[in-house]
Amino acid sequence: MAVSTLTQPKHPVDQVPAAPKLAALGLQHVLAFYAGAVIVPLLIASSLNLDTATTIHLINADLLTCGIATIIQSVGIGRYVGVRLPIIQGVTTTAVAPIIAIGLGATDGQGGVASLPTIYGAIIVAGLFTFFVAPLFGRFLKYFPPVVTGSVLLVMGTSLLAVSANDFTNYAEGTPAARDLWYAFGTLLVIILVQRFFRGFLGTLSVLIGLVLGTGVALALGDTSFDKVAEAHAFGITTPFYFGVPRFDIVAIFSMLIVMIITMVETTGDVFATGEIVKKRIRRDDVQRAIRADGLSTLIGGIMNSFPYTCFAQNVGLVRLTGVKSRWVAVSAAGFMILLGLLPKAGAIVASIPSPVLGGASLALFANVAWVGLQTIAKADINDGRNAVIVTSSLGLAMLVTFKPDIAQAFPEWSRSFVSSGMSIGAITAIVLNLVFFHLGKQSGGDISRASGEGVSLDELNAMDRDGFVAALRPLFNNETWPLATAWESRPFADVNELREAIQVAVLTAPEERRTALVHDYPAMDQLLLASDDEASAISADRGSLGLTDLDEEQAERIREVSAAYLERFGMPFVAYLDTNDTVERVIDAGVRRLANSDEQENRAVLSEIVEIANDRFDILLADANPVRSAWDRKFTEVE
Repeated sequence: MAVSTLTQPKHPVDQVPAAPKLAALGLQHVLAFYAGAVIVPLLIASSLNLDTATTIHLINADLLTCGIATIIQSVGIGRYVGVRLPIIQGVTTTAVAPIIAIGLGATDGQGGVASLPTIYGAIIVAGLFTFFVAPLFGRFLKYFPPVVTGSVLLVMGTSLLAVSANDFTNYAEGTPAARDLWYAFGTLLVIILVQRFFRGFLGTLSVLIGLVLGTGVALALGDTSFDKVAEAHAFGITTPFYFGVPRFDIVAIFSMLIVMIITMVETTGDVFATGEIVKKRIRRDDVQRAIRADGLSTLIGGIMNSFPYTCFAQNVGLVRLTGVKSRWVAVSAAGFMILLGLLPKAGAIVASIPSPVLGGASLALFANVAWVGLQTIAKADINDGRNAVIVTSSLGLAMLVTFKPDIAQAFPEWSRSFVSSGMSIGAITAIVLNLVFFHLGKQSGGDISRASGEGVSLDELNAMDRDGFVAALRPLFNNETWPLATAWESRPFADVNELREAIQVAVLTAPEERRTALVHDYPAMDQLLLASDDEASAISADRGSLGLTDLDEEQAERIREVSAAYLERFGMPFVAYLDTNDTVERVIDAGVRRLANSDEQENRAVLSEIVEIANDRFDILLADANPVRSAWDRKFTEVE
């Protein structure tokens, strides 16, 4: 196939599976999310002394709005709303305690339907706040390096295991029944066996198969039934402001704003995790669009008698567990949610799944969220004791609150929203400690390189002999280090920019034979992008960006074709600088465009690419000498 006829395949996130597969995968997401979705209105209804009819209405409204919120997030609205990833939206559990407090406070502890208008007034304002504050929040992404986002995800996964444990043991206060444990362990075993022995589509349905088989056994043994289906209404739909005109109370609004700030942090972690899983780079704008979608969904929730919305962590775990990256699977799940929200009988069928069966499935999902957190933490410097303090402190405090939730009662009432759940206190601890260790106080900024573990200042570089100078800046190039030796002759350097300029001039003004040797010292893009992680690190230091690994077969073939055509056309490797915005498609497109260059023009172009690579490595040396400028900052240089 000619290079000029290459077509750009869709990213796996945008690919649409066949209808039967799409429906099955969407249903699996619904079953995975269902228990977590309905538990929030159930807890709120119970604490506010709401009657059965109102409770059912809240559940239906929740499911309906979950579907709408998921469509907003995964499909998007225009350019500014929705992250367009396979993310399921659900009611945030962080909001449960504040909502209950608002409802009881508005009615002098009586609760009932009269408490709901004040709750929904606070939710509406919180949704508007979240929507409009999203751009400001995005500017603080540099304060969320891998050690922070990874810790938040680790805390989420481990904290959610407490929810899974309740289902696992069927909420037993003492020793759980042996039969309940058999259901839970059996469901988990089925999920593991399906993942072990099945491949392809069946392998992606492990959780669904486990839930269906577990429920089927419970039906056969008489431990569950579909009696609730007969009792449920055939059709039901919520309407805007069903419980009356919203009331706007300042204290209630302030409490809900605190909830949404915490939710924005959780959403940021979920978006980063999903981006890692689907191999799509997450930038500041992506997080802003996700947070705007949360805000809009929360606003709709307040209007449609539901609650604040965020990305559902357990479904992030399901994306990783199944490996299915299409966002249209989330849209399919949204369709099922809306259907369940309109058909109480259909919801009653799903509600018949025994708690231990749900517990076995959720255990696998929540543990996978924790695993994604560990993978993210691994991107940080694990030998740095400060990172160790951040991870261990946030995890330890999160587990403390998870195991002893009554600790929150010892704090002032205004602060309980922050310390009422393990996820909240863990996230806050990670953020605060990162600021303390890496951003507050005087940070060392005068070092520009590391030699034998010691920082080297610009004055020291000016005083070095040629060999020492080349050794200190050796990482800027592969094997051909003559540009450094040439730049040394331009000492002394008044500042770092002058040093950088001297290196650039050395590359661009060298004799032809030296420039040719320098170009051939770099790997072609197919060699670099198709190498394993170990091979890539040995070949070059320039593949450390999301979205440029795990190419599918079509992408791999196209990058091979472009590299081969480039070698044939110019007699040298296809070398390109990979910046933080690059995707495989952009690299291929750049190669196709450069094939149309003249020889002279391309010689200048490839040297410019090498200069950019050296500049990028120069910045990495700066970041390595100054812990504040970590590799995570490199991914988000546009926020500076």
